[in-house]
Amino acid sequence: MSKVLHSFLTESMAELRSQGLYNEIDTVETANGPIIKVNGQEQEQINFSSNNYLGLATDQRLKAAAVEAIRNWGVGAGAVRTINGTLKVHTQLEERLAAFKGTEAAISYQSGFKCNMAAISAVMDKNDAILSDELNHASIIDGCRLSRADIIRFKHSDMDDLRKQAKAAKGSGRYRKIMVITDGVFSMDGDIAKLPEIAEIAEDYELITYVDDAHGTGVLGNGAGTVKHFGLQDKVDFQIGTLSKAIGVAGGYVAGKKSLVDWLKLRSRPFLFSTAIPPADAAAATKAIELLMESRELYVRLWERANYLKDGLQQLGFQMGNSETPITPCMIGDETMTQTFSRRLFEEGVYAKAIVFPTVPKGAGRVRNMPTAAHTKEMLDQALAVYEKVGKEMAII
Repeated sequence: MSKVLHSFLTESMAELRSQGLYNEIDTVETANGPIIKVNGQEQEQINFSSNNYLGLATDQRLKAAAVEAIRNWGVGAGAVRTINGTLKVHTQLEERLAAFKGTEAAISYQSGFKCNMAAISAVMDKNDAILSDELNHASIIDGCRLSRADIIRFKHSDMDDLRKQAKAAKGSGRYRKIMVITDGVFSMDGDIAKLPEIAEIAEDYELITYVDDAHGTGVLGNGAGTVKHFGLQDKVDFQIGTLSKAIGVAGGYVAGKKSLVDWLKLRSRPFLFSTAIPPADAAAATKAIELLMESRELYVRLWERANYLKDGLQQLGFQMGNSETPITPCMIGDETMTQTFSRRLFEEGVYAKAIVFPTVPKGAGRVRNMPTAAHTKEMLDQALAVYEKVGKEMAII
């Protein structure tokens, strides 16, 4: 290793450690369900750190679908989609996604992150502008940068500011196209985008509408997501999602008009130059979507568990910000205290990771809890007892 690189890495990581910003990566040694074991320890942990909202990552029906797909199709697609990597399991997945999302068509990608890298830059360019919520996910930010469009940030969920920025961008006459882009559910705070107001502003100023619903799919709209929650399928041009959170598998998708999907197949680079998602993932994700379309059972159970945990933490005196979804942050503030709080929870059998800068702004550290449909009320009661013990011990409550 060069001396310059060694010096940079050593000094930079030491600085992160001193600020409480160094993230230790744990090894989960069991399936990522409601109870896990971590780093070789015998003690089991109540798991509040996965995005496995509906418990589908370990669902036997999805496992069976994946195994059957491996038997029939092998472990890999073998090529990019445009050569001969489009297998029947991929087209079946996309047909179910379109029906699930209430759109004409859908296209699948290797991850939700790649969706944003692919879709934004395939449509927007240096002649355009993108109005982006200031708390949008990192993948949206990177996708916007890749497009080379002018990026105009508006204050988080501030519709007056969005209208002001849209009016100025439209009135400048500088841009060929203008897009407004937002998360459907904001992953660190759990609040929901104001999509009806966004759609109205978009109509007034002829904006392209783009919603990343990674944390809304499976969680809102009877499982179909934030756009369906507000009944805006005909008002939103791009519905972006991941197959790795509530769906429980891996991959991502864009849903919208057939002409949009056809264009993405011609111009989105991850589709053109990266091998398709494995057949097992496509089949398991299809099964998950079919289960959500057939029954609200997991959806209802998720919300029951989430509300139970939120009510318990609130009664204990924890501050949870403005969450409107199962995402349940316990706001701490100071980064070092946040890391210490998370470690103490771990020592007592609750696995809830500290979330600090750069994932959230400095001084906004929190422990983020992700209750799932797979948690039992007994697990939640046990976790609440730990939160009470550690919270009082550290004078947080």
